[in-house]
Order: sequence, then structure tokens, then C-alpha cells
Amino acid sequence: MDLNGRPDPPTEAGEKETLVAFLDFQRATLRWKCEGLTPEQLGTAVLAPSPLTLHGLIRHLTEVEVGWFVGTFTDEPVIYAYTSPDNPDADWNDLHPAAYADDLRRYDEAVDRARAAITDLDPDFVGEDEGQRFTLRWVLTHMIEEYARHNGHADLLREHLDGATGE
Repeated sequence: MDLNGRPDPPTEAGEKETLVAFLDFQRATLRWKCEGLTPEQLGTAVLAPSPLTLHGLIRHLTEVEVGWFVGTFTDEPVIYAYTSPDNPDADWNDLHPAAYADDLRRYDEAVDRARAAITDLDPDFVGEDEGQRFTLRWVLTHMIEEYARHNGHADLLREHLDGATGE
């Protein structure tokens, strides 16, 4: 574990273990960026004109976890907590401070479902989403990139909210 409680990825491990560990590090980074703020702060857009918020990032990544891992690698129905064809940006909008704890719990559940979906799969396993085929390797790499990009956003948001900085 690093000083912020994030799991250090192994320096000598197999491909899947390494990719999953880097993804878990990114997941923990997002949670770390949200710690210690009030629900009101988490839902405050501070980088005008962008409506981006830390609460919105939690909701967005909940949808992404379910979509990529459950949707691509299981036969389970994908039910999005926030978005719909009629409201594809709902994960970013209509944030309510009182709902943050439930939204964070929903995020943790989505991560658990994602982990369960890939537990027994090799990096070469091919899943399908909306008619397109993806290897687990590709999805893990994409998710590391997705989190790293959004964690950069989270870093800027956090600095504007209370001055806290860090990788």
C-alpha cells in the first residue's frame, strides 16, 4: 500500500494480475480524491464552463464498470443506474448531495460485479458488446486509460475545491 492507502501494483507478476492491479490502483485513486469532502463539495462544478464534478465522476465510472465488464463478459442484463437512451448524460446531471453515499455504494457494487465478471478469464478471452468484439486485455487497458484520464480531472477538481494536490 502507498501512503494514501492505494494498493501498489506488483513489479513482477503475470499480465492479467498486473493489469488488474493497475486498474485497482486507479480505482483507489478516484476514491482517495473524493475522501474528506462534503457531499456538497463533491457535487460542485468548479471548472466553468464544465459541469464536471467528483460526484459525477463516481456516477460515470459506475456506469462504465458495468458497461464494459458486465456488458462485455457476462450474459447478465446490463442495467444502468443513471443513464438511459433518452438521457445518456444522466450520470453527470441531477446530482443530489444526499444521494452521494448511495451513489458511492452503487459504485463499489459495480466494481465488485466487474471483478466477478472477469475472475476466471484469460487476457485473450473475447467478449462482445453491441456487436463488437473485445479481448479482456483490451478492456482492462482501456479501463486503466479511462480512470487515469478521469483521475486527472479529479485532481484538478480537488485542487480547486480545497487546495489538496497529489498524484
